[in-house]
Amino acid sequence: MTSNRPVALILGSGPRVGAAVAKKFATTGYSVAIVSRKATETKDAHGVLSIKADLSDPSSVPRVFDAVKREFQSAPSVVVYNGAAFTPPQGDDLFSISAEQLASDLNTNTVSVWAAAQQAVKGWDTLTHHAHKVFIYTGNKQNTGIGPILLTATLGVGKSASAHLIGTADGRYSKLGYRWVRRFFFYADERTADGGPKAMQLDGDAHAEFFAQLARGEGDVPWHATFVKGKGYVKF
Repeated sequence: MTSNRPVALILGSGPRVGAAVAKKFATTGYSVAIVSRKATETKDAHGVLSIKADLSDPSSVPRVFDAVKREFQSAPSVVVYNGAAFTPPQGDDLFSISAEQLASDLNTNTVSVWAAAQQAVKGWDTLTHHAHKVFIYTGNKQNTGIGPILLTATLGVGKSASAHLIGTADGRYSKLGYRWVRRFFFYADERTADGGPKAMQLDGDAHAEFFAQLARGEGDVPWHATFVKGKGYVKF
């Protein structure tokens, strides 16, 4: 099926952020594909394609991009990485988490992010339409400091590493000069009004609205894109 519509790919289709972002893009002119381990390999009522993949296996990422190109005859111009994983320790013993468990979580939280960014950049060079080209990583505040909570330690390690990746990629690719783009890579971090972490209270609709704004190229938003529901980008 050949289409002139831009394509958005959401890796990690959770019931809050992933689902809301997919619906937003599907209803604002995008062909959309979502990725999860429990995918149906079919399309829903909004025409969203569901692709099955396990993001703890970075080698699965190129196959996802190939599937998107086969279905929509186009590489995605918008790539949202919403996958996440963490292994809780036993009680307060941080090092009860094995190196193998950490590696698996890092695959989901960082290594597959790298693989997805590689594929995104390759795909952007093949696009002929003028859709904005953006890679958005669903981050949190863990990259800015180390908290006392051990429960999500492996997630924090991954978020910190991926923030470095996104910042480095932004510094490189924002200089390449696609005429209609200021930024390519964003670490999107929802905050409370006073700058605190949203933690498990993430708002899916707020993410969807902000991600759509980034895809439209609106505002002078830096790669570390902290935002507040109803306000958009807010510098903290």
